[in-house]
Amino acid sequence: MTVIDRPDSGARRAAASGPFLPRRGFIAGLGALALTGCVSTRPEPVPVQPPAPPPPPAVPLMYQAIYDEPFPIPAIEPGEVDPAFWREEGVFYSGGEQPGTLVVDTAAKYLYHVTGPDTATRYGIGVGREGFAWQGRARVAYKREWPRWTPPDSMVARQPELEPYSIANGGMAPSATNPLGARAHYIHQGNVDTLYRVHGTHQPWSIGREVSSGCIRLLNHDVIHLHANVRDGSPIVVMHEGQGAIAV
Repeated sequence: MTVIDRPDSGARRAAASGPFLPRRGFIAGLGALALTGCVSTRPEPVPVQPPAPPPPPAVPLMYQAIYDEPFPIPAIEPGEVDPAFWREEGVFYSGGEQPGTLVVDTAAKYLYHVTGPDTATRYGIGVGREGFAWQGRARVAYKREWPRWTPPDSMVARQPELEPYSIANGGMAPSATNPLGARAHYIHQGNVDTLYRVHGTHQPWSIGREVSSGCIRLLNHDVIHLHANVRDGSPIVVMHEGQGAIAV
């Protein structure tokens, strides 16, 4: 008896035996499988991002904006002043000076107002060229609120653009940007003006630094505090390079 295949019998055999793969494709597939054995399946390392720097410390409330002065004083912003130069009351001080004395340490960039045995209020300061021009013992002859600024003739000689504010021309009127700031203390030795000043500044970034000109500057907030606690005639000692008080 003759067996005649149906037309779909080959398709049935192919379906039963699985998908048909030509010899050439089969060999190429084996090569691909061999190659995958040499490739690592470990994921690429993800770059580690460095941690974000911590935010600057919060500024104490004593440095908030002041609006009850003739000219407004802006708040000190975070990061403007190194916290090491913030005002601090009741610090230990063993310099041997009597209460009421001002001690200026230009090397460390601090001013101390001695308040009792071994204690003082400490202020951060900025020091200009004129701040290094004099040292020794003197007194606070008088104080002024929102003073006029009259740059010394030596400063005008270096900076001719300051001529309109020279002593001969009457100086610069008080303002929010006057270089003497909100308060100034005028230092005399005997009856002679040393031209040395302890004053405020509207440039917070300059505290803790040596700046191009001026004497001893404090934040306006701090110089107002100092002014309220220092009497006319108070002694002042100015020292350079941490060498201690110099008797003159």
